[in-house]
Amino acid sequence: MTQRRARIAGLGSALPKRLVTNDELSKTVDTTDEWIHSRTGIRARHFAEGDETASRLGATAAERALAAAGVDPAAVDLTIVATFTGDQPLPSTASFLQAHLGITGAAFDLAAACAGFIYALEIASTQIATGGAETALVVGTEVMSTYLNFDDRTTCVLFGDGAGAAVLRPGDEPGLLGSVLENDGRHTGLLQIPAGGSRAPASETTLAAREHFVHMPDGREVFKRAVRGMTEAGSRLLEKAGMSLDDVTLLVPHQANARIIKAVADRLSFPPDRIYIDLEEVGNTSAASIPIALDHAWREGRLHPGDVVMTVAFGAGLSWGANLIRWTAEPPREDV
Repeated sequence: MTQRRARIAGLGSALPKRLVTNDELSKTVDTTDEWIHSRTGIRARHFAEGDETASRLGATAAERALAAAGVDPAAVDLTIVATFTGDQPLPSTASFLQAHLGITGAAFDLAAACAGFIYALEIASTQIATGGAETALVVGTEVMSTYLNFDDRTTCVLFGDGAGAAVLRPGDEPGLLGSVLENDGRHTGLLQIPAGGSRAPASETTLAAREHFVHMPDGREVFKRAVRGMTEAGSRLLEKAGMSLDDVTLLVPHQANARIIKAVADRLSFPPDRIYIDLEEVGNTSAASIPIALDHAWREGRLHPGDVVMTVAFGAGLSWGANLIRWTAEPPREDV
C-alpha cells in the first residue's frame, strides 16, 4: 500500500489596498527612505483599513488558493490560521474565516509569530498523512499595523499587513519532505507585546506605557539569533532529509530584513539567484510572510513540479523552523 502524503495543491495571497511608502512614513516618523532601505531592504508596505481584518484578508487569500487548486471550499475539513493579530481574542480568527468562506470542519488558530506558517504546514501535513483530514487550508494572516508604535522607528518601519494561504491534499508523491520546529521560551522578552492578555490585562497603566504594541528592546540580539536559528534549522532539515543545498531549487526565507536574509544565505553558502525575496514592497508580514512569498514566486514562474523549495523563519517565542517541500502544483491559470 502506497504511503499517504500531503502535497500543496494551490496557493493564494492578499495584500491590503493601501501602500505606505517610506517617504510617507517619514512624514510622521523620525526616519527617511534611505535610513529604512539601507537597514532593511524595505521601500513600502501595505496597511489594512476599514473591513480589511485578519480574517477577511485570510479569506481572500484562501479563495485564491482554492481556485488555483480547483478545490471547492465545501471540501475543506481542516482550517489552521497562523496569526497573533487576529480579529479578536474570542472566538478564533479561523472561525471568522470559516464564516467568510461558508465552510465548516475542524478549525483553530496557531500562534508561533513569524514561524507560524511553518508550524501550521507541518501540522496540517501530518493530519493529511494520518487520515485526519482530506483537504486542509493553511492560512498565515496578520494586521501588524494595529500593533505598531509609530514613535518607535526601530519597529514600526519593519512590518506590514497581508495574508497567504495554501491548500493541502493527499498525494502518492511526497510534497512536504520534512520540517524542523523549535522554540526557546527563555528569551520571550526580546520580542513581545507585553500587555493585553491575562498576565497584564488592559488598563490605564498599560495603555499609558504603550505596552499593547510590539516591543523589541534589543534588535541586534534578535538579528543574531534570527540568523543563527534559521541557518541551523535549514542545515538540520537538509541533513534530516538526506539532501544537500544542491538539491534545493529555491530558498524562500521569512521576509524580515534583507540583511538577515543575506546573512543566512551566506552562512548556508546558498547562491543569491536561488533565493526569493519580495519584502521591498511587502515588508515583514510575520506569519503571512512565507505563504505570500511562496505564492508570488509560484505565480512568477519560479516554482515548477519537481522543484524542491526550502522555507526558513524566525520570530517571537523565540520560535524558528524550516520546511522542505517538493513542489507538485502546476503553474496557476491566468484567471486564478
